[in-house]
Formats: sequence, structure tokens, C-alpha cells
Amino acid sequence: MFPERFSTLPAYAFPRLRALLDAHEAGGPVVHMTIGEPKHGFPPWILDVIADHAEGFGRYPVNEGTPELLEAIGAWVARRYGVTLDPATQVMALNGTREGLYNAAMALCPEEKGDKRPVILSPNPFYQVYAVAALSVAAEPVFVNATEETGHLPDYESLPADVLDRTALAYICSPANPQGAVADRDYWTRLIALAERHDFRILADECYSEIYRDTPPVGALQVAQEMGADPERVVVFHSLSKRSNLPGLRSGFVAGGPESIARMRQLRAYSGAPLPLPLQHAAAAVWADETHVEENRALYAEKYADADRILGHVPGYHSPQAGFFLWLPVDDGEEAALKLWRETGVRVLPGAYLSRDTAAGNPGKGYIRVALVAPRVETADGLTRLAGCLY
Repeated sequence: MFPERFSTLPAYAFPRLRALLDAHEAGGPVVHMTIGEPKHGFPPWILDVIADHAEGFGRYPVNEGTPELLEAIGAWVARRYGVTLDPATQVMALNGTREGLYNAAMALCPEEKGDKRPVILSPNPFYQVYAVAALSVAAEPVFVNATEETGHLPDYESLPADVLDRTALAYICSPANPQGAVADRDYWTRLIALAERHDFRILADECYSEIYRDTPPVGALQVAQEMGADPERVVVFHSLSKRSNLPGLRSGFVAGGPESIARMRQLRAYSGAPLPLPLQHAAAAVWADETHVEENRALYAEKYADADRILGHVPGYHSPQAGFFLWLPVDDGEEAALKLWRETGVRVLPGAYLSRDTAAGNPGKGYIRVALVAPRVETADGLTRLAGCLY
């Protein structure tokens, strides 16, 4: 006997990709451009911090985060966004933000809204944890296509009033994975006002916020504070994985209104896996340092420029505003990924593996996602082979 609520989940993107490609020989030296795993160096001094606090591996860690870590996070939010948070009540450390993005639905989505099944909104394409979170709480997932026509961000305002009235939570990723689009102040203002009118929470996935070209993306908490919105209206998620090239540290945080964070902390006390104490000390030090972040951003800027030079002639090419993915138009994503692998050895991800079919079509079918995470020379080589093969 097994639950049926997950029976409609498609195979996860990367096993699905292996099934597509691995029966075929690579057509050249392999270049991996599929997964968003940063390959730049992380701050070397982090190893000293971990070693200095290694005795902490012998103790159970603090579930919601040590005071030092929470204060470091609060100080970073204040510097970055001009928002003052109470670390004791408005911040919780996470063992990677995927944990928080999933458990937010578990902790914050009601069983009913207006005596009806609640709705959880998601952009389409999207980070796949949003969908499984909705299924886990028996909510109705509603996928809203984010296309070139909508600026590659979901137009939640276009939804019928009856859907919005049933909406309990709305996921939004800015900068967007995979398109690299950034929600500006006007977008956030309209979305927060929509949430106020229809009484739902916004779950803002801002994990790519520190990889951008020139202008730091505005944040959801920042705009909510400027608007004087309900403090419980917006819950944000950040991570050291992309900002600091530390995906293996599994350190992120969630911040929002005191009631939202209290409910997430209560659930996590039962079900969570807190970060080991030496890693919490390391995370606190990393949040306090911006030098390595600026150096990291400069490396991505070089690869943005290379991508523009190599692919700028491609019809429909959009240079990303932020993040480290290219969202490239093709006739068919699976066919393009297979052709590219068989003829050049470059591995990319079909866009349809990140999206779902809707009445308006599947917005990922005619795209491939290309990760710019490898060192510059390798990335440029992969892009050059890609351009020669597909365009």
C-alpha cells in the first residue's frame, strides 16, 4: 500500500536526462552544463572556521540556528535590503533552502480556504520542490506559465478571482530559475497588493539574488516594508549555495513575519535536520563577508559577456538579468539536448523537464537550460560547440 498523491509526479529532471542521453555515445569531450552546482572556489578561510569549532560535532545543534548565525543573517538582510528583522522571532536557519521551501507549505498552508480546497500557485517552469510541496498538503497546484510575453515571470494577476480567493500560498523565484528574469519593484508591488486583496502568502525564493550584472535585485521583504504590507504576507528564502559557492554546506535561511516563522520552527522541532554547529559557525562568518561574493559575481560577469558574444546572434536569445542559467530557444528541447550530446558531448537540460503541461501549453518544450557554472574556458568551449551544433 502506497500513497497515490505522488503517483502523477514525472521522473525527476536528472534521472530523466540520464535516460535520454546515456544510451548514446558522447560526440566529443564531455562538458556538463545541466545542473546548477557552482564550480567557483568558496572562501578558503571557511575551513579554518570549521576546524576551530570542530568540537561542536559532538553536540546536538540548535534547531532554529545559533544566536550568532541568526544575528549574522539579520545583519546581512539589513545591509542588503534595508529591512530590520528580529533574529529571535523572524529568522530561522535551514539545512538548504529546499527544506524550507517544502516545509513552508507543510507549516503554512491551511487544510481549507473558504471551505474549499486551497490552491498553491507556482510559476511554470519552476523549481520542482514547489509542486511536491503542494501535493504533500493536498492543495491544488496551479501552474502559471512564465513566458517571453510575461517577461518570464508568472502573471498571477491574470488568474480568475475564484482561483485567487482559494489561493493560500504563491511561490515565486526572483531572479528566476531557469530564465534569469528579475522581479522589479513594480512587479513585487502588484503581487503583494494582489496577495493582500485575496489574503494569501507569498513564498519568495531569492536564492540567486547575489548573482547579477550591475543592479542588485530588489527583494520581496524590502518592497513589502515600503508598502506597509502585513508582516506575515511575505516569507523569503536565501542560501549560501549560489552566493558563496557552498552547495555542500547546506546552509540557508527563511525570514518573514513572527507567526509564520513560529509555525515553521514548531514543525522543524519535530521533523527538521538542523545544521551541525561547526557549519553554523562557518555560515555566520560567510554571511558577514562580501568580498568573496563580489569576486564571484565578477567571474559570472565574464561568462555573461562570453555568452552574449557567442550566442547574441541567435533569434530569441535573451541575456539573463541575473542567475547563472541561459534559457535558449530551440524547436524541441529533448531533440536539441540529444543532438547536442551525440554530436558535441555537451550536456544540457531540456526545458520541459522543468515545467508542466497546461491548457496554454508547456512553456519549457521549446527551450533548453544551460548552466554557466564551470570555469570560464570550459564554459566558453561548451557554448561555442552548442552554437555551432544548434544554431
